[in-house]
Amino acid sequence: MELLISILVAIIALFHIYIMWFEMFAWETRGRKVFSKFPRELFGQTKVLAANQGLYNGFLAAGLIWTFFIVDTDWKNNVMMFFLSCVAVAGIYGAATADRKIFFVQALPALIALGLLLIGR
Repeated sequence: MELLISILVAIIALFHIYIMWFEMFAWETRGRKVFSKFPRELFGQTKVLAANQGLYNGFLAAGLIWTFFIVDTDWKNNVMMFFLSCVAVAGIYGAATADRKIFFVQALPALIALGLLLIGR
């Protein structure tokens, strides 16, 4: 169970590193391809906003990566639950306000990892 949780946490952390890169450094290039319905002229105007969002995604990834270096199991699980909860809430909010598929890409993996973490306690 621990191995599965660690793999899920690693995947979620890597995904948020990708989001950070995407929003901070590729918003005006890759972003136009990913968000084809978003008006092209707004990418330049929203670059700073996207970079700010990317930074927050980087913090989520950093928190999840941090858990791999925590030795105390209780402390590790508590930190992991906190950051997975943050990811889940962000994914649920994104699904409710921007695009429903965000739930499946962001919130659901975090909720699964949280569920496994709680079952494993």
